[in-house]
Amino acid sequence: MSFTALRQLCVAFSLAMLLFIGGCDSPQADVPPPPPAEQVQPADGQGAVSPQSLPGSAFNRFFPSASGEYERVYTQEKDGFAEAKLKRNGEDVAMLAISDTVNVPAAAERLRNSPNQIAGYPGATLGQTQTSILVADRFQVKVISRSADFTESDREAWLQRFDLQGLSRL
Repeated sequence: MSFTALRQLCVAFSLAMLLFIGGCDSPQADVPPPPPAEQVQPADGQGAVSPQSLPGSAFNRFFPSASGEYERVYTQEKDGFAEAKLKRNGEDVAMLAISDTVNVPAAAERLRNSPNQIAGYPGATLGQTQTSILVADRFQVKVISRSADFTESDREAWLQRFDLQGLSRL
């Protein structure tokens, strides 16, 4: 075997070993350790579920009914949270949600301090797509646009279609 062939073989072997060893490296090596258990937040952003939180099924009856070209499709229900899609002619145009703010006190505080009122409740618009209100100083009712033609005024109108009085007595 010539010196050139031996050198090429050594270089090829070295590269293969570097790839092999590099591929065995833990992918979490640069990831910081998780926070202590009491600070872990679920991926859906709803926060840790408090034992005082109401079941999501308790919220379903307060959602607006489907009518005309609109269809309501429930998509998620868990302790302290219920969500439904609002569809118009088969297209998702908005998400409707009710959450118990005992799980996310910061959401209640942000709304409580809002100078805006929607349907007689403290409310706020977040960014270009979300509008929410605080009912009974506890329940966040939110409408999120999923279509560019579902505007802030549409979100406010749909917030008013929830059974807010019923929810306030929950």
